[in-house]
Order: sequence, then C-alpha cells, then structure tokens
Amino acid sequence: MDNSIKYIKERISLEPEIGIVLGSGLGDFADSIENKIEIPYKDIPGFPVSTVKGHDGKLIFGKIKSKNVCVMKGRIHFYEGYEISDVVYPIKVLADLGIKTLILTNAAGGVNMDFKPADLMIITDHINLMGKNPLIGPNDDAIGPRFPDMTDLYTPELVNIAENSAKKLGINIRKGVYMYFTGPTYETAAEVKMARTLGADAVGMSTVPEAIIARHRGLKILGISTITNMSTGILDTPLDHAEVVEVGKEVAGKFKELLKEIIEEI
Repeated sequence: MDNSIKYIKERISLEPEIGIVLGSGLGDFADSIENKIEIPYKDIPGFPVSTVKGHDGKLIFGKIKSKNVCVMKGRIHFYEGYEISDVVYPIKVLADLGIKTLILTNAAGGVNMDFKPADLMIITDHINLMGKNPLIGPNDDAIGPRFPDMTDLYTPELVNIAENSAKKLGINIRKGVYMYFTGPTYETAAEVKMARTLGADAVGMSTVPEAIIARHRGLKILGISTITNMSTGILDTPLDHAEVVEVGKEVAGKFKELLKEIIEEI
C-alpha cells in the first residue's frame, strides 16, 4: 500500500477530506470536479482495476464546493474475481490519504414495494449476506479495534444532511436498509422475498465491505442508492445491466445536484 500512496502523493497537491465512490451509471458526477487531476487505477502500483462496464477506473482529485475531494470513478466488486482484501483496498488508500468522510453510492434493486425505478434512497443500515467480512484476519490496533461497533454505521448526522439537502432541492428521497449479495447473478424471486422479510428495502452487489472498512478506520459514512430497477419477482420484465446503467444516467442530473449540496453542507 505504501507504493500506492507514494505514487498518488507525487501527483497531487491537495489532501482530500471527502472520498466519493461512484456506482454504475453515476460516473458523470466526476464532471462536477474543479481543478481535477485524474489517475487511472491501472497506473497506481498495487491498485486493483475495475472491469465492469460503467466503471471507468480512475481516481479523480479536485474541488467541489470548496471541499477537497477524491472521487473513485468506478469501484472494485467481489464478483469480478478479486479477493475481499482487493475490494476494500481503495478505501484503505483513501483513508491513508487523509479523508474523514466517505460517500458511497450504488445502483440497487428495489425490494420495498413502495419504491420505483429512479428513486434515490439514503442507506440507514445494511445486512451483509456475503458470508465474508473484510476484517477477518490479523488486526492492527493502531488502525482500528478488533471488534468494531456497528451502531449508527451510516452516520446519522450525514443522513440528516442528505435528507435536508434533498428537501431543499425538491427531490423525493427514500430511506432504507441495503442488503448485500455477492452477485454477479441478480437475486432470485425467492431471495428478494427473503430480503423483504428480513427488513431490506433494496439489494445490491457492493458498498457493504467498503462501509465496514471505513467504520474500522473511524470515517464518517454516507450511503446513497439509486433504485435502478425493481428486483426479481416484483415486475415481469427480466433484469439487464444495460438498463441499470441507463436509469443511472437518467437520474444523474438530480443525483449530481443532491451530492453537490450534501458536500457543501458537510
């Protein structure tokens, strides 16, 4: 990791205070960054490379609303064949670069029957159905506790800021619980029924490992899902990743304005 940090620091002149991970179809938000410096993942020693369509694979440093930010344009997923340690490697790098707040965004399937495609949902909690935890293994007590508390994992202060920002902009915002499946298959109708029974409002294939690592390192965390589709069994139409990306693009405008407002208020 030292080589990754050294390579990045040689190419930037600011210390980021907010890290942002952009989910499927949300990459256009990076256009909001001023004075930006782009570093492709493939150029950073030891950094994993995103292989999914809609995830460009760049770290972008610059300013949004006077805040120093680092944006991950594209994330790493477990289903790409990476070890869980690789999935969370970028978050560890951002933490070591100095961020204090992490904003995680994703494309998710709606499980709550009141939701509809193109809704935005603030994540208030999550359920990890992956069967793995990125903190398994030796723990460095200098970095974080052996047994991190998951109470208020998604920082209530940031949830309130996001909710108030949406209200200010006239954006209808949802709040709910995100359930993590590994993918890459979409969930079955029975799994979606189970998710709803267990209290989930949306399902997806990312975010949770990143949130766990961020909590371990003492970061404030905000999660926002774009509900790009209703999950299997709710509607008759089959699910398609191209459609997920397309809906992400459709909501990009209001998503961009919301995120900028949130960053200004942090």
